[in-house]
Amino acid sequence: MTGRDWENDPAYRGVVRAFVDGDPLDQVGGPLDVRAVVTGIRPEAKDRFLLDEVPWGRFPEGARVREVMERLRSGDAAAVGSPLGMLIGLCANDMTAAVAPAVPFLIRIGTGPAAGHRAEALTVVGEAARMRHQGVCTRADMLRLRGDDEWSFEVTGYLQNWSVQAARGAIATDTDLLLPLLDDLDPEVRIATAYALAAASGRAPDILTALRSRLPAEHDPAAGAGLVLAIAQLARAQHEMGTVTWMRTCWSDPSRPPEVRVSAAMGWLCLTDLPVSDELRATVDDLATDGTARSMAPLPWMRAVETAGASSLHRCLRSMLDLDMTDVGDRDDPWT
Repeated sequence: MTGRDWENDPAYRGVVRAFVDGDPLDQVGGPLDVRAVVTGIRPEAKDRFLLDEVPWGRFPEGARVREVMERLRSGDAAAVGSPLGMLIGLCANDMTAAVAPAVPFLIRIGTGPAAGHRAEALTVVGEAARMRHQGVCTRADMLRLRGDDEWSFEVTGYLQNWSVQAARGAIATDTDLLLPLLDDLDPEVRIATAYALAAASGRAPDILTALRSRLPAEHDPAAGAGLVLAIAQLARAQHEMGTVTWMRTCWSDPSRPPEVRVSAAMGWLCLTDLPVSDELRATVDDLATDGTARSMAPLPWMRAVETAGASSLHRCLRSMLDLDMTDVGDRDDPWT
């Protein structure tokens, strides 16, 4: 959409008047509060894909999102990949307000019997429920969901906190649909499900129990790593600090796969500001190989911090362990 198109778009103009020129708090619970819009979608409308009941046009790019949902509804697997990519692109470009009302429908696509793009649909759900912090992988920020703290605005002027809260609330509402997918036959679906569940705004005890219960039965190393990162992220959002001890036990357990142990070390680092022990450093030095980095690279948490240069895993570990980051892309990797 060009600059002139933006100026002529009624949804964009409405958002600017309400959120840029006006006080966002005046919109609480009103027609431009996407949280209220998502909460107001009837269960029957979600289950029967009654897209006409959703006021897509109130939000910038909403008409395009509705078109995408129509294509997804058609069940034509060949026509699905590009539309899902468009939704992920909107999330990556800080334009999530129009995607948030699609979350309940995307969950039903992900939990449906059709083969094809279930994992991608669930990944969009997880992306819509997170604030953007591309490339940031510090202890304080990597697993920080945000949405309930300082205000952040999308490029359209819409309050991004509300977009994220709406998506997180939709995940919490449909938790019972998502939990069975932790046992899905497809590891990509299991990873995407854990990614979505980690962003839920409610049902944390049930979700944490399910994630932990799945881990002993998970034989795919990357999916196991995803479970651990999901546990850490949800525990951080819910201030469930008992998970710090669990992470410590997990990364120090030599019977677990390297991907799981490294992810647990990262989770521990993100959950506490305690000093890094020599034992943890030695564990990471031993296990964070190029092979481990390649195995974990497809995880959505790793893709979110992906930049040119070193692998996402090694960039994160350098940052979290306070190693020298100078010219990191030009140096030999210390874990090879």
